[in-house]
Amino acid sequence: MSIPADLKYTESHEWVRREADGLLTIGITDFAQESLGDMVFVELPEVDRVLAKGEACAVVESVKAASDVYAPVAGQVVAVNATLAEQPELINSNAFEAWMFKLKPANAADVDALLDAAAYQANVVAQK
Repeated sequence: MSIPADLKYTESHEWVRREADGLLTIGITDFAQESLGDMVFVELPEVDRVLAKGEACAVVESVKAASDVYAPVAGQVVAVNATLAEQPELINSNAFEAWMFKLKPANAADVDALLDAAAYQANVVAQK
């Protein structure tokens, strides 16, 4: 299981990458995709949708189960990875390249409160 040190994480298994332009790129973690199994469907949020922190905004469905994806911080969706709608299995191939959506955060400092790689690792171990 991969947990890149340069990303932030949520307890609900989303990863967050800060981009140079201030946007946040968001997807689900390697642990999440391993737990869910083969992805068969992805529902992405609408561009321009304003999200509250913790709001369910996307869905990933696998052969095992469907699972909500939550906004790690409040903000506005500015882009979605439409390729995932056609090829949801890309999440299984590389969860950290198969981003789901990009968010313009309402408060960029909110990202600092998310889990770092070590804290996320401890969270995963506790859930096993």
